[in-house]
Amino acid sequence: MITQQDIGVILEDYDQLKLRIGMTASHSALDICDGAIEEGFPTVAYCQSGREKLYSEYFRTQRSSSGRVKRGMVDKAVTLDRFDGILEPQFQSGMRDRNMIFIPNRAFTSYCNIDAIENDFNVPMFGSRSMLRMEERTEEFDYYWLLDKAGLPAPEPIHDPQNIDCLAIVKLHHAEKKLERGFFTCASYEEYLQKSTELLSQGVIDQTSLETARIERYVIGPVFNLNFFYSPLEEEMPKLELLGVDWRFESSLDGHVRLPAPQQMTMPAHQQIPEMTVVGHNTATIRESILERAFEIGEKFVKASKEHYDPGVIGPFCLQTCIDKDMNFHIYDVAPRIGGGTNVHVNVGHPYGNSLWRRPMSTGRRIALEIRRAAEQDRLLEVLT
Repeated sequence: MITQQDIGVILEDYDQLKLRIGMTASHSALDICDGAIEEGFPTVAYCQSGREKLYSEYFRTQRSSSGRVKRGMVDKAVTLDRFDGILEPQFQSGMRDRNMIFIPNRAFTSYCNIDAIENDFNVPMFGSRSMLRMEERTEEFDYYWLLDKAGLPAPEPIHDPQNIDCLAIVKLHHAEKKLERGFFTCASYEEYLQKSTELLSQGVIDQTSLETARIERYVIGPVFNLNFFYSPLEEEMPKLELLGVDWRFESSLDGHVRLPAPQQMTMPAHQQIPEMTVVGHNTATIRESILERAFEIGEKFVKASKEHYDPGVIGPFCLQTCIDKDMNFHIYDVAPRIGGGTNVHVNVGHPYGNSLWRRPMSTGRRIALEIRRAAEQDRLLEVLT
């Protein structure tokens, strides 16, 4: 694992008055870029060939002769043959020469080897490098392990599909769309066999992933993704902030629920089992009588992260939750970095973040604000790993 001492040596050659913000050009890159521009940082989006036009053309910045941004948020779009080209040593050298601070998102950890990120990506990274691996459900010390250590509520696992005796969800990767889900629900072992057989025949899932899938009791209730921010720099106010909440649009699930039940029943077999591919997000708020509980689980997560993943969570993290009929939270997924739904708050900010900071405050802008504060206070090593 690249150490804080290693990052400290790199920072010695940085001009802290000329920092740049970089990220993998996917997932929540637009939010990161928008927030960086708002706080005065130049932005660099690292794109994959064939997917660069969004950043190189449609959202590229236009600046005045004095450097003021008149339009857009991507100052430079660097196109690579593959996203993991960013790991090449000579490429990293160029990033360091440009005083780059890299913001990890899910695209970065999905397209780049996690061992290389931990041991070979010698670029200062905002957030906790040591926690990125925990997102993989196949890891021994994954986020379920940390939730258990923290005493945080998570859906109850079912270790043998033959023990399915209520509505359950089977979590595994999509066989063809490697970054997407092959999730499906079932309420009995018979339904598990029927659906898994159908999905295997369609090529949606594969046998290896099915055998290692996590099965858990399905929590019936609305989904709320809690977008938190933890500031190691804060000394006068609470270090934990809840910036905002989002929820997802999923295809083809949302298309299915828009159809009357009789019409759903007439679908052919290959259409009957919905997929759960996230295609968009919307913003939400939580009733105030249970909002404090959100902070309670956030605080527990931060505490456990410090105990088990030195130096613990830094900056943004997302606890993806369901709230049941008794108004209890259940954490079904964790993102130890910027969440996937924060683009919904680009420019206008998060409801809670705006109110807290008395100005538009998205997750992207909050990241940039923390970097600027750290640079001004000569405390960059406290937020970079």
